Amino acid sequence: MKSIMKRQFFLTAGLILLSFLLLGCAVIPLSYRLTMAEKQESMLKNAEFVSRLTSTSLARGYSIYDSDFRLQISFSSLMADASILICETDGLIVYSSDRGSPSGYAGRYVPEVAAATLFTDGSYAALTDLGGLYPVARYVVGTPIYSFSGQSSVIGLVFISAGTGELSAIWLGIAKISALIAAGVLVITFVSTWITSARQTRPLKELAIAAREFGHGNLHVRVSDYGRRDEIGELASAFNTMAESLEQSEARRRDFIANLSHELKTPMTTISGYTDGILDGTIPPERLNQSLRTISDEARRLSRLVQRMLELSRLGEKERTFRKKPFDIAEVMRRVLLSLEGKINDRGLDVDVRIPDDPVYVSGDADSILQVGYNLLDNAIKFSPPKGTIGVEIRVQGNRAFVSVRNQGPEIPPEELPLIFDRFHKADRSRSMDREGVGLGLYIVKTILDQHRETIGVTSENGRTEFTFSLTLAG
Repeated sequence: MKSIMKRQFFLTAGLILLSFLLLGCAVIPLSYRLTMAEKQESMLKNAEFVSRLTSTSLARGYSIYDSDFRLQISFSSLMADASILICETDGLIVYSSDRGSPSGYAGRYVPEVAAATLFTDGSYAALTDLGGLYPVARYVVGTPIYSFSGQSSVIGLVFISAGTGELSAIWLGIAKISALIAAGVLVITFVSTWITSARQTRPLKELAIAAREFGHGNLHVRVSDYGRRDEIGELASAFNTMAESLEQSEARRRDFIANLSHELKTPMTTISGYTDGILDGTIPPERLNQSLRTISDEARRLSRLVQRMLELSRLGEKERTFRKKPFDIAEVMRRVLLSLEGKINDRGLDVDVRIPDDPVYVSGDADSILQVGYNLLDNAIKFSPPKGTIGVEIRVQGNRAFVSVRNQGPEIPPEELPLIFDRFHKADRSRSMDREGVGLGLYIVKTILDQHRETIGVTSENGRTEFTFSLTLAG
C-alpha cells in the first residue's frame, strides 16, 4: 500500500529539487556572465587609465623607455594583477609588463584583427591567446591611446590581459556558496516536509484504526486532534462527535431492546401463567372469570404496546418535516377533551378549560398534533387523584401558540424530569398508579414535536405537573 505521507514527501521534495535545478541552470550562467562583465569593466577602466597615463607622459616629453614611466606602468600592472602591453598603431609591441617572460613581448605584433577592432569600435574584449602570443587563452581588453593635444588621433594601443584562472576562481567561489546555500535549504526542506507529512497523516492513521475498531464493535475508541485547528483537526473532532453519537445510539438501542423485552415479557408471562392455571385446574372455578379478565387486560396491554411500536415505526418512516397546513388548535384540543370525556367522568375530575372562543390557526400536521394533545391529556387523567383537577390552556405569545396540559397530584422527582421523554421511561409514581402505560406516550409526543421543529417542556412542583408545547402561528 502506498503511503500518503511518502507520496506527499516525494512530491514536495521532487518539486523543490526541480525548482533548484531550474534555478541553478538559470543562475549559474547568469552569474558567470555577470562575473565576466564585472571583470571586463574593471580591466577596461585600467586600460583607459594606462592609455591616459601614456598619453600624458608622452605629451610631457617622457619616452616609453624611461624608467619612471615603466615604473608607473609596472605599478599599475601590479595593482590590476594583469599584464599590460603598449603597442604602436600597427600592433607592434613596444612595452610589456609581463614578468613571466624575461625579454617580454617587445618586437612582436598583436593580431591585425585586434588592432583593427580598436580603430573601428574604440575598444576590444575577447578570450584569446593574441595570435599565439600567450601559451594559453587569456581574457584580453584593449583601448586606443589618444593624442593629448585633443585632436582625438590614435597614437598607440593598450592591451591588458588576465588569466582565466582568476575569473574561474571567482565564479567557482560564487557557485560553491550558492551550492552550499541550496544544499542547506534542501536539507531543511526535506526534513520539515517529512515531519509535516508525518504530522498530517498521523490522525488519518488513527482514524483508520478507529474505524476498524468500530467495525469490530468497539464504540469507545476516540482519536486525538493534537490541538490542531485545521481541516485534519476538524475531521478528528467530527469523527469523535460521530463516535459519541453512535455510542449513545447503541446504548439507547440496548436499553430499548431491554425495556421492550421487559414490557413484552410481563403480559406474556401473566397470560401464560393464568392460561396454564385454567388448563391444569390450578385456578378454581370461582376465580375463572377474574383470571379471564386478567388475561383480557394483559392481552389488551400487549396490543397497546404493539400499536405504540407501530406508531413509532410510522414516525420513523416520515420525512423530517411534516407537510404543514393551517389548522385551528383550539378546535383540535376541544376534540381531544370530547374523546376523553368518559375517562374524565369515571375518575370524577374537574376540568379547567382556558381555550379562546376565536380560532387559533397554527401551522402543522393536525392529526399528529391531535395525537400529541391526546397523549398529554390521557397522562394527566391517569396520574390525577380521583376528584382532582386537570387543566387545558391555549395562549398566544408573539408568533407562537402555547398549549398547556396540567394535573394535580404527586410531583415528578427532579432527577426524573430530564428522562421523562425517553423511550419506555416511567417515573416511580407511574409504576405505582398505572400499569396500563408502556412508557412510549411522551416519547411519541417529543418525536412528533421535534419533527415539527417545535419545543415541549415540563414543570412539576407544588403538587402540580404541567406540560407545555409550542406551535408556530399560520402566517
